[in-house]
Amino acid sequence: MSEPINVTDAAFQKTVLDSPIPVIVDFWAPWCGPCRMVAPTLEKIAREYADKLIVAKVNTDENQAWAGKYHVEGIPTMLMIAKGKIVHRQVGALPEPMLRDVINQFLDVVNSQAK
Repeated sequence: MSEPINVTDAAFQKTVLDSPIPVIVDFWAPWCGPCRMVAPTLEKIAREYADKLIVAKVNTDENQAWAGKYHVEGIPTMLMIAKGKIVHRQVGALPEPMLRDVINQFLDVVNSQAK
C-alpha cells in the first residue's frame, strides 16, 4: 500500500492479523494533537516502504474493540505486527528519525525471523 489504510474493527483480522507482510497499526483519534503530528511521517513511511509493510490506521473513537483487546490506553499507540503477532509496541509520538529507526529495527527482526 502506498498510503495508510483506515481499518475498522470488522476488517482488522483480515487486514492486519492475516496480512502476509508486516503491518504498523496506528491507533489514533482526530482530537489527538500528537496523533496529528505523527500522521505525515506515517504517510511518508507508507509510500517509501510500500513493498515492505502496510500502515494501518485505527480511529479509536469509532473502532474500540481491537484497541481494547490490545490494552491501548494512550494514543498514539503503534503496534508493529508480523504474522499476527506483536513484535513491538510504541506508545507516544516520536520524531521522524527515531520512528524510522524503530521501524527499520522492526523490519530487521521480521526479516531475520523469516530466514
